[in-house]
Amino acid sequence: MATSLFSSLFGRSPVQPLKAHMGTAAQAARELLGFIDAALDADWERAAAVRKRIQELEHEADKQKADLRIRLPSTLLMPVDRGDVLDLVTTQDKIANRAKDIAGLMFHRKLLPPAALADQYRLLARRSVDAVIQAEKSVGELEDLFTVGFRGSEVTLVERMITELDAIEDETDQIASELRTGVFAMEETLPPVSVIFLYKAIEWLGDLGDQSHRVGGLLQRVIAR
Repeated sequence: MATSLFSSLFGRSPVQPLKAHMGTAAQAARELLGFIDAALDADWERAAAVRKRIQELEHEADKQKADLRIRLPSTLLMPVDRGDVLDLVTTQDKIANRAKDIAGLMFHRKLLPPAALADQYRLLARRSVDAVIQAEKSVGELEDLFTVGFRGSEVTLVERMITELDAIEDETDQIASELRTGVFAMEETLPPVSVIFLYKAIEWLGDLGDQSHRVGGLLQRVIAR
């Protein structure tokens, strides 16, 4: 009965909508790297085109989130806690939202880090997106986890992936901290308002890693149950 219900609602697997949503959110984050490259090259026309793509992906993620919430069974037939699924899709959605926020902030204010910090800014963006990609890979293992009943080598594999995700997120925190220190050292040479928004951009880039880390934590919760 449960299998039949899931098939009618989600197709082959109840986790397919989660995987699809995470894929959309992760793609929005990937596009952010191209946006930042264009911005740092002062190619705002190219940046505008990439930003539009990020906006489209964020909008698609919102639609997928709403559709999943509507179609998610409210009965006890789910193989995992319904609340865990809702928490996962909400956290995944914040990744797409944050990618859109960063692109919007940088584009509207033509916000760039000082040239001396540009490489470190790129590094923070890249490692934060690496965390997103690692979270995407981990979510991609959910279907196999269901298949094996959350036991055996598949659990070990996912736990190893989450451990790697933790390490990447720790690295993004360190890079963000060093970048803030660099900005602080140059504050007197920068427009005060730009400094405020630069700190905000750094915070939001780090938040991509933080949200990815939360996805990993939610997956651990699913496994534990």
